[in-house]
Amino acid sequence: MSSDNGLKRKKLSKTFKPHWVWAIALGSSIGWGSFVLPADWMAGVGPLGVILGLTIGAVLMAIIAISYGVLIRNYPVSGGEFAYAFLSLNRVHAYISGWFLTLGYICIVALNATAFALMLKFVFPDFIQNMKMYSIAGWDVYFTEIIVVTVLVAFFTYLNIKGSGLSGRLQFIFVMILILGVFSLTGLMTTNSGTSFSNMAPVFSPEVSPLAAILTIVAIAPFAYVGFDNVPQAAEEFKFSARRALTLIMMALLFAAIIYSLMIVTTAVAAPWQDTSAAGLQWGTGTVVQDVLGTGGLIILVVALSMGIFTGLNGFLISSSRVLFAMARGKVLPKPFSHLHSQYNTPYFAIIFAAIVAIIAPWFGREVLGWIVDMSSVGVSIAYFYTCFTAYSLLKWNKGEDYDETLHIVSPGKKFVAILGMISSVSFLVLLLYPNSPAALGSESLWALVIWVALGVIFYFVRRKDLQSYDREDLAYLILGKEKFKLTDKED
Repeated sequence: MSSDNGLKRKKLSKTFKPHWVWAIALGSSIGWGSFVLPADWMAGVGPLGVILGLTIGAVLMAIIAISYGVLIRNYPVSGGEFAYAFLSLNRVHAYISGWFLTLGYICIVALNATAFALMLKFVFPDFIQNMKMYSIAGWDVYFTEIIVVTVLVAFFTYLNIKGSGLSGRLQFIFVMILILGVFSLTGLMTTNSGTSFSNMAPVFSPEVSPLAAILTIVAIAPFAYVGFDNVPQAAEEFKFSARRALTLIMMALLFAAIIYSLMIVTTAVAAPWQDTSAAGLQWGTGTVVQDVLGTGGLIILVVALSMGIFTGLNGFLISSSRVLFAMARGKVLPKPFSHLHSQYNTPYFAIIFAAIVAIIAPWFGREVLGWIVDMSSVGVSIAYFYTCFTAYSLLKWNKGEDYDETLHIVSPGKKFVAILGMISSVSFLVLLLYPNSPAALGSESLWALVIWVALGVIFYFVRRKDLQSYDREDLAYLILGKEKFKLTDKED
């Protein structure tokens, strides 16, 4: 199928099953954070502050997810927020959304891969801490670590090129092992004679008010739950009705909140949580689990963490490559990013590019990578806002004068929820960017944000002439799969 002027739109194969998509959303949301960061999160906050903050964050994500459900159902195309920003606004906003998303997704691929090396450094320190090359921002970079990251990313790159069916099937298997591991750990830790729920007291840190403690954690919700928004990236490859997408996202958010909470409890019951957080341990959860359950408990934790890393790495490699593919199909990125494998029909060039960037990142040290990932929470929040704004534009209070039955949906309830989603997205941005916020970004992350914005402006003007050579109807066909479509007159 092609448009009137001869444009041909490339399409991806429909291979994803519902439980695979649920596993992509859940595995991407959990990643490595729930296993590595509990001791860090509790510092200055307290265990209940973390649990409540992440639970409230999950509710806010669920509010935002309703807008995703509306749009996935009506526009099941790769690109997600990139496509939605074009739908309600124009190509410039689509570019902005895609630019931030690409950075965030690829960085999380790299962060998950380096988390695997960090875990091996804890379990096999003599193996990983070999061939030290240099230090950046106080972080020692070892060549052995680089090799581990490269091999891991290369393996998942191969899986993704081979086809979404293979990567989706493995994602589900990994997620089930992860869930089994988490429930086993929590059960063993909470019933052990050497642990006590009294170690969770005080439930809030005495250093800050409960509200400040909770808000500090709520602010990281875009980072903690980023991954549920991988679902729209895979929407074009659904082998089922797109109507089911919202249910899958909600189930993933529910399981993610439960897993985060269980890992906080698992870490906090072992010893007084303030002692664990203040000890400066390389891996607080790993240390307390090993102390209480011995080598057997550590093995369960390592397996669960490995599954979390694999699902996060695989999920974000899928989503980052789909965003790159969609942006190239929409003429925002150079044509090679839209190339599909002749045998597997996967966006192999985009997959390889995302993998190369993810492999390069660890050379700068995990501390620098952490600054970039913190900054990418801003980009994710911007993408959430675009999605909720688009849903707000598409939904109508009633069949008024501007109602078009081919474009609009009458649903005042969902329109109101879309407004709440926009407010939530802006709230995340305020918490991250307002200097006096308890969760304000550090100066290094702010500088990383400025640099990425500057690079985005430069790259846009390099591509602007080619992008402007296509009219809105052509781009609507390429991005949304609609040949005769126009939601708004707001163009560049």
